[in-house]
Amino acid sequence: MNDDMVEPTPLPNRNAMHYDGRVFERVDWSHRGAYMQGKHGITPAIADEALEDPNRVMIDPDYNSESGKSVRIIGFSVAADDVISVIVLENDGTEYGVNGWAANEKDRRLYAAGSEGEADDQRD
Repeated sequence: MNDDMVEPTPLPNRNAMHYDGRVFERVDWSHRGAYMQGKHGITPAIADEALEDPNRVMIDPDYNSESGKSVRIIGFSVAADDVISVIVLENDGTEYGVNGWAANEKDRRLYAAGSEGEADDQRD
């Protein structure tokens, strides 16, 4: 290696927050996939693409979760060409997709910053 070459600084790991070590890259949409598509126009395939985004941001628990059990994952979907917010829930060892929609401004800021935000009163 040439002494004049500078080693690049690695990018920060944006998804450093984990939920019990799980990644939630694929979830079961059998109960809520049709609802999500009808309500928000987001298909399970689009939501899965956001979950698979290597730059996704995971917020555990979801800042709007009343039970404290759901997780918000914010990721980019190439198919939708948009940042998508996805809500997932683990129950009895199965990871379920609960809902998904085009990210609101707060989630877009969190995704751009790659960090967890503070809870607020915003409801989606």
